[in-house]
Amino acid sequence: MAKFSVNTTRFDPYLGFRFKIKVDGLYVAGLNKCSALKKSTEVTSWYEGGDAAGPHQIPGKTKYDPITLEAGVTHDTTFEDWAGKVNNFQGDAAMSLAGFRKDISIEVYNLGGQKVLGYNVYRCWVSEYQALPQLDAGGNAVMISTIKLENEGWVRDTSVIELKES
Repeated sequence: MAKFSVNTTRFDPYLGFRFKIKVDGLYVAGLNKCSALKKSTEVTSWYEGGDAAGPHQIPGKTKYDPITLEAGVTHDTTFEDWAGKVNNFQGDAAMSLAGFRKDISIEVYNLGGQKVLGYNVYRCWVSEYQALPQLDAGGNAVMISTIKLENEGWVRDTSVIELKES
């Protein structure tokens, strides 16, 4: 069976280093890393009277793991502005109930620059934000900011189809 429906001679899977993340319809600048999309469903044991064979295993609640994004520190304030909506130290440190949750899009591209996969992640909000990494006068590393997004689920964007590669 072919691994790809359009590019039937393609053998290699897609690589994971060409991707973009959209927040509020705009791409995040300087994005370096995106953690895995992962969900897990609890197993619920169910015993039936008169059945000595043991418990039946049925699915319980599903949990979606947080997504961590890392970006090089630039003048883009997307992460900082979003994190400020969850808790703002100014005033009474109140939360902005309007707009603290956002839907994001994760897009994966092939080596030819064509979008090959897309996922929509729903009702994300910032649970952790790191504005600056540890600073080191003796180092030469790129400064990375980090944001951890709680979410309520994701689905594959079925409008992204496999295109003929050249």
